[in-house]
Amino acid sequence: MSSSPDSPPNSPPGCPADCPPLPEGYQLYGYRIERMLSRGGFSIAYMASDSAGTPVVVKEYLPIQMARRAAGSQALIVSSASQGKFNHGMRSFLEEARLLARISHPNIVAVLDFSKANNTSYIVMRYEDGRSLEEYLHRLRESGRKIREDLLRNVFVRLLSGLREVHSQKLLHLDLKPANIYLRKDGHPVLLDFGAARWGLGSPDGSLGNIYTRGYAAPEQQGSGEGMGPWTDIYAIGATLYACLDTGQAPQAADLRMNADEVEPAQRRWAKAYSLQLLELIDWCMQIPVRARPQSVYALQKVLNGELLDLVDPAWFRK
Repeated sequence: MSSSPDSPPNSPPGCPADCPPLPEGYQLYGYRIERMLSRGGFSIAYMASDSAGTPVVVKEYLPIQMARRAAGSQALIVSSASQGKFNHGMRSFLEEARLLARISHPNIVAVLDFSKANNTSYIVMRYEDGRSLEEYLHRLRESGRKIREDLLRNVFVRLLSGLREVHSQKLLHLDLKPANIYLRKDGHPVLLDFGAARWGLGSPDGSLGNIYTRGYAAPEQQGSGEGMGPWTDIYAIGATLYACLDTGQAPQAADLRMNADEVEPAQRRWAKAYSLQLLELIDWCMQIPVRARPQSVYALQKVLNGELLDLVDPAWFRK
């Protein structure tokens, strides 16, 4: 496999030449870097191992728009013009780690350690063996199958239990989607990749813009970020459930829906395939107006556990 033109010969394809990942074998406070798992615009995730050989995941704060590796070193160099924004994002990154480290919940990724090195920060998390919900949906699509409602309910009841605990710590996820929901081999979900650091980067002066995943992000998340709350993650839960029924296809982005809504209500599109209760829940979560959505995760848990959904005004789904 050849490297991309922007990558050095020993870097994975797609890695910028001035921002390669940490090399295999690199020692970081007793953790050995094994290989890069994934790369986003603001961080790199690595497979690593601790001193006992136990696998862990290490997440490195590395916003590629603002930082690069020093020549012959793993330390980051940040321009003076970007230093303030870089530091603000790193503080958010570490605050996310501190908050998550306080949460002990079977459906939230466990933070084991966090530290500073190489002029940046790192979060060490428990390694989970399994696959993402996105991968599972892809396999279903390839085989021409649809996801079963009982499986969907079991996954999301547990997921919402974890998200409720996160919200109780005054933390929002802000990037809920199938790729960030991991399914262990026993089928139990784990919520990954919280978006706090990305929002920290967008907040000082807005010059980088807010980072979000189109199709899953709530409309208030795509503007200034004002007015966000649990209902912001709840929109993403609805969009994720909608995508699950559509075997992984994200619904129309919220900003486009505000001008010309082309999202067919779930209870009309899948009327004969899934229960009305589940479909009503999805449409409820995906309402554009903040106050038209459920205001807490607890309301969703009640429905997915089988309690009846009491719609105050069902007019919104009659399209």
